[in-house]
Amino acid sequence: MEPIHSIRSRTVVIASTNIDTDQLMPARFLTTTTREGLGKHLFADWRYDAAGQPIPSFILNQPEAVGCQILVAGRNIGCGSSREHAPWGLYDYGFRAVISTEIADIFRNNSLKNGLVPVVVDEATHAWLLANPGVEITVDLEARVLRLPDGREVSFPIESFARYCLLNGVDETGYLLSQIPAIEAYEARVGA
Repeated sequence: MEPIHSIRSRTVVIASTNIDTDQLMPARFLTTTTREGLGKHLFADWRYDAAGQPIPSFILNQPEAVGCQILVAGRNIGCGSSREHAPWGLYDYGFRAVISTEIADIFRNNSLKNGLVPVVVDEATHAWLLANPGVEITVDLEARVLRLPDGREVSFPIESFARYCLLNGVDETGYLLSQIPAIEAYEARVGA
């Protein structure tokens, strides 16, 4: 995982509410144990027609979505099953943050463990973001704020240990491995 301090990007808006993990990553693509290549299957049933051709009206098939790292979604993104493939697909596509007024718990936790920053904002900020697709904003993980183009800063909650891991580019296992010298020193002191 790469360390994340801040993400400055244009936004992609998918305003649908209750986007579940099967819509993010349909079950037929859950045959892999790695995230590589899953970005092409992100929103597959919304993105492609029955023949597998891109649907031009879907935002991820439009030129303005290219290179965007921040997804603004409707309320309750990531509900449904606990599949880790959903945040993997978002990450592999290129997203580094997801913003909504409500993010499902398991999806939020899976996102945090896989380098994707879940940002929960208030209704007014969310409504403004939905009404202004493609706007350039900054998700500042160090300061725990979302910076809007007019200079407003909107704070967002994030669990401290998850924030530490994201800032340092480590997962839970990487964090534990980084503590080996302290563990060994403790064991030497107590005679373990």
